[in-house]
Amino acid sequence: MIFIAAALAAFGLHRVAPAPDWLDGNIAEGIGWAMMALGLGLDVAAVLTLRMHEANILPNRPASRLVTTGIYAWSRNPIYLGNGIMLAGAALAFCNLWFLLASAIASFAVLRLAVLREERHLAARFGAAWEDYRSRTGRWFGQRSDD
Repeated sequence: MIFIAAALAAFGLHRVAPAPDWLDGNIAEGIGWAMMALGLGLDVAAVLTLRMHEANILPNRPASRLVTTGIYAWSRNPIYLGNGIMLAGAALAFCNLWFLLASAIASFAVLRLAVLREERHLAARFGAAWEDYRSRTGRWFGQRSDD
């Protein structure tokens, strides 16, 4: 809901204060659409991985399983990451810089309102398994190793 509200705000603000002309162009637009496709791909991969493991998808319900494979081996929050990338890509695709601001604000809000709360829940529910996963997989992206 936060990312949807941010996108709607960006569209509305663009009507009042459009982006400068220098942002308009085929290359920027193409990069923006590619970013939006990447973000959507992350979302789809995350949902399919959760379904494959019969894990809860809804963020307002308790976690039923700790999923650490697939896209979740690379990001502890691939859906939120994908949504942020989609909003940032929309800035270029639609020549609307408000989407960059919306992406930053929405990502910060999701971190404070959802991610940190979800991490506390996962730590309480899955204990050592969560701590092991957290220590080797980045909150947003990346794997860590002891090498």
